[in-house]
Amino acid sequence: MTMTPTKKAIAAVVAIGAVVFAGALAYALTPTATRAIAPADAAVDRAQLVEAGRYVAITADCVACHTAPGGKSFAGGRAIQSPIGNMFSTNITPDKATGIGNYTLDAFDRAIRHGIRQDGATLYPAMPYPSYAKMRDQDVRALYAYFMHGVAPVHQANRGNAIAWPLSIRWPVAIWRKQFAPGDAAPFQVSKYQGELLARGAYLVQGPGHCGTCHTPRAATQQELALDESGKEFLAGGPLIDGWRAANLRGDQVDGLGNWTEQDIVDTLRTGRNRSNAVVGAPMNDVVAHSTQWMNDGDLKAIATYLKWLPAHGGGKATFAASDDTARLLKAGNDRDNRGAQLYLDNCNACHRSDGKSNAITFPALPGNPTVLADDPTSLIRLILAGSRLPSTQERPSDLAMPGFGWRLSDDETAELVTFVRNSWGNHARGASAADVARVRKAIGKDGGKELDQASTH
Repeated sequence: MTMTPTKKAIAAVVAIGAVVFAGALAYALTPTATRAIAPADAAVDRAQLVEAGRYVAITADCVACHTAPGGKSFAGGRAIQSPIGNMFSTNITPDKATGIGNYTLDAFDRAIRHGIRQDGATLYPAMPYPSYAKMRDQDVRALYAYFMHGVAPVHQANRGNAIAWPLSIRWPVAIWRKQFAPGDAAPFQVSKYQGELLARGAYLVQGPGHCGTCHTPRAATQQELALDESGKEFLAGGPLIDGWRAANLRGDQVDGLGNWTEQDIVDTLRTGRNRSNAVVGAPMNDVVAHSTQWMNDGDLKAIATYLKWLPAHGGGKATFAASDDTARLLKAGNDRDNRGAQLYLDNCNACHRSDGKSNAITFPALPGNPTVLADDPTSLIRLILAGSRLPSTQERPSDLAMPGFGWRLSDDETAELVTFVRNSWGNHARGASAADVARVRKAIGKDGGKELDQASTH
């Protein structure tokens, strides 16, 4: 029987598709060879190695993701939101049945730096192995020693991910890993940086600290657009993380850290606040509560040195030129034709004052605030609707909170208030719409109304 041209075309497309599929599957399933990591020197004291590993775990913030709220440390079960569905962190205690107790040093290294499980399957990049690929051998060895000998085993089965089929099919993730995760191809190069302090800061930010995982924008295929300062997108502000927009950490004057001093950065990492700004949202609160507040002074100084070394990204559209016009308007009561000003006086003025500066060490100043002036107003909208709570730290134990006003402000009113704050005291940023607020309110509703804005104490 003679095939019609249409049938021939369909058959050709099917054949080509089958060949492409088979090729992709073969590429994905081809095992990845990785460099073997040498074991620790037998002369090294185990207690010292375990203690060194404990500190590496702090710099890598392992506990934040691998401990569920109210759960046992490192036993997993914490939900991690992603564009394809919720993933649940795994048990990384040395339990042999449900944890990593049967992992060898090489198997541990392949998971940490290469994203490959012991059974050969690829880990989802919620595990930041593209960043951990830069970790030094000695740090991986120490981390392994800590998890094998310094962490109590917990018998707790891992929870299945909440990812719908076909996105739950695992083998395509191997293609992603092979294309976008550097593995052995991109070890950290100390020689690129002038001075030990700058190099140490770069290592901590790019490697164990995995700052780019949240703070670097991603492509449509979900890889970070840059893994170090060689790309101007590195740390230029990332996606929404648990409803909060990850901030720009580069040297931009308005929406970045350009107006921050190194001490401001150190203070923020140590206490969650500085002379004029404060951490907002659960993701960074967890980083401060479980990681950076416990880092030594030298490493915090190194991180601050590196972040201040980064040039501006230059992509922000907002501007700031300090002005007292708004303060005069509010003090004079000339707000009858400005609904945003009225809402500010009714809801915000008691703490943030008419000049927007408040008592900066207690409540963040609003003029020139990078979160206020971010191109995307989502974080400010969420802050007004749901509030936020500072992390309780060793140096600043008071977990001061801003209440949410979503219960009393409509979408239109919230949009008016956000627009007012983003365009007062010299701030100049695009306004917010009622549709913007409705979208954020809906996202908060999907969270079940629970507070995701405070640091988890697990």
